[in-house]
Amino acid sequence: MIKILPESEVDLAQITTSTSGNTAEYTQVVQTIIEDIQENGDAALTEYTKKFDGAVISDFKVTKAEIKAAMTACDPAFLTVLKKAQQNIAAFHEKQKENGFMLEKEGAVMGQRVIPLAKVGVYVPGGTAAYPSTVLMNVIPAKIAGVKKIVLVTPPQKDGTIAPAILAAAKICGVDEIYKVGGAQAVAALAYGTKTIPAVDKITGPGNIYVATAKRLVYGQVDIDMIAGPSDVLIVADESAKPNFLAADLLAQAEHDVNAQAILVTTSNEIAHATAKEIKKQTATAPRKEIITASLANKGCIIVVSDLTAALAIANEVAPEHLELCIKEPFAALGAITNAGSVFLGNNTPEVLGDYLAGPNHTLPTEGTARFYSPLSVADFQKRSSYLYYGESALQAVCDDVILFAETEMLFAHANSMKVRGGSR
Repeated sequence: MIKILPESEVDLAQITTSTSGNTAEYTQVVQTIIEDIQENGDAALTEYTKKFDGAVISDFKVTKAEIKAAMTACDPAFLTVLKKAQQNIAAFHEKQKENGFMLEKEGAVMGQRVIPLAKVGVYVPGGTAAYPSTVLMNVIPAKIAGVKKIVLVTPPQKDGTIAPAILAAAKICGVDEIYKVGGAQAVAALAYGTKTIPAVDKITGPGNIYVATAKRLVYGQVDIDMIAGPSDVLIVADESAKPNFLAADLLAQAEHDVNAQAILVTTSNEIAHATAKEIKKQTATAPRKEIITASLANKGCIIVVSDLTAALAIANEVAPEHLELCIKEPFAALGAITNAGSVFLGNNTPEVLGDYLAGPNHTLPTEGTARFYSPLSVADFQKRSSYLYYGESALQAVCDDVILFAETEMLFAHANSMKVRGGSR
């Protein structure tokens, strides 16, 4: 089911090959949808919702009565867990808040302001599945950033309703408006606006290939969080790791998608074979057995290396979305990790803790983009603006320097802007 490979036979280039950018075959279809929404607005939304979701929607906006009914329909125990998760996630993201600054020097004043975005759209996958965790992870940092209006879109079920868990999470997080629309058409509506759905400044949240393609195409009209590919995990394990834990964590990632990537890198040949045995055992009774089997066959592997240094080097090369360090001294190894979306330390810290409850954001860079990209954060919902003031004496002190710089670049009108203020060059 899953390959066990010695380090010498591992092709890291193949492991790190990205597929999320391969949207060319979907581009024309999605571009047509975007243009239709721009031209026909709500009428086009109605048609696409009927075509793709099988739902006939007369009013896209979710009412207060629907939200109240959703809260009633949810298991009270689940609502308690939602609120606990909300508190944990908020506490973590509060630490990310950034302040502006001001510098004063010899008659000059300069600084930077941190300003929240005015309107943000959050896309939450829906229809046949419900992901309230996506609501929490996207809305909470936006609220902490000070975003003034948060608009949530999610595909309706065939009966025209939204899963109660999604509405409950939205209520708990303080979403301002919720609309029953999904797919590329929802992204287009958020980017350009319709009579019903307001245009926003940024769109965040995961989705299928059509949603990802739409986000790529509207970028520039609005900002986006990232183009996310299939989810992935890499686990580094030594002889102290527990094979049943390792197998369970690999399967938890593999069940996402047939293209999800689950990799174990271990310094122990015994751990490698014991984990492979556990994978076979746990997969046999897994509800999503077919997806797990395909995922592990397509992109899963167990790599046996000579030592921990080699294991950590592979981890940095792969730059996983999720990195588990199931080793004796995980904190000692943390400093050696330079490329990872989120790191989970020790045998008692499975990645699924981060998915739902712990606090750090689960919207993470996939497919090696942790080399240069970061988890979703409060900063993603803010912009920065600088300011500058010079008094007359401060200006005269640097006037000739600026003129020299401008003339060196042969921008003489630039130089003249300083000369008319008293420059002597």
